Amino acid sequence: MTRRPRAALAAGLVAAALGLTACSGDGTEPDAVAAASDDTLVVYNAQHEQLTQEWADAFTEETGIEVVLRNGSDAELGNQLVQEGDRSRADVFLTENSPAMSLVENAGLLAPVDQATLDQVPEQYRPSSGLWTGIAARSTVFVYNPDELSEAELPASIMDLAGPAWKGRWGAAPGGADFQAIVSAILELEGTDATSAWLDGMKENVTVYQNNIATMKAVNAGEVPGGIIYHYYWFRDQDGTKENSGNTELHYFRNQDPGAFVSVSGGGVLASSRNQDEAQQFLAFLTGSTGQEILGTGYSMEYPVAGGVPANPALPPLDTLQAPAVDPSNLNSVEVTDLMTDAGLL
Repeated sequence: MTRRPRAALAAGLVAAALGLTACSGDGTEPDAVAAASDDTLVVYNAQHEQLTQEWADAFTEETGIEVVLRNGSDAELGNQLVQEGDRSRADVFLTENSPAMSLVENAGLLAPVDQATLDQVPEQYRPSSGLWTGIAARSTVFVYNPDELSEAELPASIMDLAGPAWKGRWGAAPGGADFQAIVSAILELEGTDATSAWLDGMKENVTVYQNNIATMKAVNAGEVPGGIIYHYYWFRDQDGTKENSGNTELHYFRNQDPGAFVSVSGGGVLASSRNQDEAQQFLAFLTGSTGQEILGTGYSMEYPVAGGVPANPALPPLDTLQAPAVDPSNLNSVEVTDLMTDAGLL
């Protein structure tokens, strides 16, 4: 398959990626970071703010180490770290999806993760490089309205959605980091030519929405028969009022299909961190039993990936999803945004 050299990943990074959005908030706390004492742990956080605050509070209670969060999106904070380089005040970077972490890794800004921490996480949920680790996971799903689509009509593969039979029949949020991580998996598994062709078909077929929630709402309202989202949006709504998902069901592609991609949320320690030991402790905490239990029992409905901690019982077990094997270090956000731009989706 044709790929750009790794050295080119950072080129044009800001222009290519500033349009990415994630489901964490877009607020930052630069003043709090600037005011933080030298021994305060500074976390650039693109994960869900509520979840990471719960992690930070529990970590501080256990260790006495204070934590300050700078919250933003995957792309925003990944770009910020690349721009700041070794001048950054960040000690730890947390992401929702792995491409932003790979950008920082490929810029040479991450320190190796302690082996004991890596050993807590199964190999399929961390990169082979050992320069960061998975901390959570989310599954790609096809949400559909059974009044509009029968089970027999459901796509066997995510690749089918580029065909003419799906014109005007599905929705997605191509401007979001979540969807772009899914396209990154298609690129890694299918190659550049097949991904480009798929995106061209998507351009003809898809109804564009702002984010995963808007996509799910549209399917629920019957605006489109189906859509591509991450699983946890649906399960959160089902756990609540069901107002945005009550008319929908989930279809899992399985069979190692690109549409069965499981996206890994990452955690890494900055090589420039002033608090290396404390930063490594924080990653060990997130991937240990306490941190993973906070994830598994909390509101997020994401999958724990470490410590033998089960997911919320409402979720199908992670090992039943038949996800394709993808080294998260190989997911390439810059090439994806270039291909999506060429296809007219960005």
